[in-house]
Amino acid sequence: MPFSNIVKSSGSVASTEDLPIYYDLYVPSGNSDAKFPVILFLHGFKGFKDWGPFPDACHELASAGFAVLAMNFSLNGVGESMTEFDQLDLFARETFSQDLDDVGTVISALKEGGISSDKAVLETDTMGVLGHSRGGQTAVAAAAEYPEISCVVTWSAVADYNARWSDQMRKDWESRGYTEIMNGRTGQVMRIDKVVFEDARDNADRVIALNRVKNLHLPILFIHSRDDESVSHKETETLFQNCPSKEKEISLVNGTGHTYGGAHPFEEDEFPEKFAEVLEDTSLWFEEYLK
Repeated sequence: MPFSNIVKSSGSVASTEDLPIYYDLYVPSGNSDAKFPVILFLHGFKGFKDWGPFPDACHELASAGFAVLAMNFSLNGVGESMTEFDQLDLFARETFSQDLDDVGTVISALKEGGISSDKAVLETDTMGVLGHSRGGQTAVAAAAEYPEISCVVTWSAVADYNARWSDQMRKDWESRGYTEIMNGRTGQVMRIDKVVFEDARDNADRVIALNRVKNLHLPILFIHSRDDESVSHKETETLFQNCPSKEKEISLVNGTGHTYGGAHPFEEDEFPEKFAEVLEDTSLWFEEYLK
């Protein structure tokens, strides 16, 4: 039976660098003694928790009987505005290690009461994690890193970031210490410092999804579009093939792209058809394996 009244509370916890990790917590309301499993939502590269239909998706997952925590990584470049890349100096040094540490910080805050709700009891011994794109790759690494995570869903996940760096990016890092990319949506030129490349290279055993997925024996659902314009569906197929879990599935979606029809800003009354299908499959997976 779906929950019709969802309450959202917002706040932040300090990262290991004492930078804010902003979050929104979506919880079904009505009985403060009710217990709900926690799902962590991890955004992708050039993303944030308030991007497009993500908030509505978190609300929808909460209505299925979960406490959903959507977080902004501390170095994602989005400050108090929650929707603008106004901290590009931080974005430039957003390493995979720091993203992974941020997930650990949030898990600790949930377990120790630093993040809580007066509307319900949060079940924190076993959590789920949902990640999109780079967030999907981080979700895999986090599931291998933190024993509290017992169930995973990835959307459009990247398997190996070290295989994605172009020759030009590598030349830029070697010659001037940074490379630059264009944000097609905002028109901003965004710097990526050499520390990001070095971190992914030097800590690959810890932070790269393809390496970590080989040790995952928990329920995991891999979702990807066959026509993804940003990350090939072959990346998710590689993750699936290398995952030893006996409770794993892969869903390749036809007729849509990297965000399954979602865009920013999202002002529609209903989800795009493919996005709705992906969200439904995600909810059913968590309902089966997390509750």
